[in-house]
Amino acid sequence: LTTLGSSSVFGGAEMARIDADLAPPASNVKPKDHAYAVIIGVEDYRDLPKVDYAKRDAEMVKAYLTKSLGYREQNVVMLLNDRVTKSDLEARFEKWLPKQVGENKDAEVFIYYGGHGAPDPNTNQAFMVPYNGDPAYLETSAYSLTRLYETLGKLPAKNITVVMDSCFSGAGGRSVIQKGARPMLIKVENPLMASQNMVVLSAAAGNQISNAMPEKRHGLFTYYFLKGLQGEADANKDGGVDVEELYAYMKPKVETEARRMNAEQSPHLLPGVDLLGERSKLKLIELKK
Repeated sequence: LTTLGSSSVFGGAEMARIDADLAPPASNVKPKDHAYAVIIGVEDYRDLPKVDYAKRDAEMVKAYLTKSLGYREQNVVMLLNDRVTKSDLEARFEKWLPKQVGENKDAEVFIYYGGHGAPDPNTNQAFMVPYNGDPAYLETSAYSLTRLYETLGKLPAKNITVVMDSCFSGAGGRSVIQKGARPMLIKVENPLMASQNMVVLSAAAGNQISNAMPEKRHGLFTYYFLKGLQGEADANKDGGVDVEELYAYMKPKVETEARRMNAEQSPHLLPGVDLLGERSKLKLIELKK
């Protein structure tokens, strides 16, 4: 696995070891002709604080999709840094994805977002903040989670997996808020999700922040998401990792590591295992034995 990104902190040998730690695993997943992904990573913002390792996170997620999860390169869109504007998100989510999926009920869709989130104190909505987004003008410069879920909910796809390494409280970490506003508890659940073929893994509760792991050079949530897919989450040792197993593995790992940093971070599975039904058994990866 080639080194993703650069660092003035780690030497070449140390970087190689860190990358090998998250090397995409060998799998039995065959190439999928009808699996589509949009991967977003915004690390360097135009006017907002940096989101440490968001670009590296996105690049590694793409490596897993194309090397281990059967996604074809031509069916994966990755947007990084200044290529992530509100219009870019609209184009990929609302034009490109529907065109690719068409009427195919066997299609699979994967969305990953690593970057700032923001709450709107006036509407209590949560927004993904693009490269040039402004927390004071979210309606015109950012993309709401409600809009994302409604857009994805219209797709006839067999399953839709959304992974959010962001937070929406405005309290710091991977979140921002307009000047003068106080951090707030934001509810990111959406009632549409209870009846859709959608699974959402989010990095933190509504009043928490999403942390980074400097020693691993990844977001804390994304690191354990990928470690789980490597096989660490295969609790029943059947050679595969499903959604419920992945969440059961990630949640205590992230919580424990966050406490070590004197922080609170608890990943969420939406709309919840009790409402997911068969979706909780969705196999994300079949590992090669």
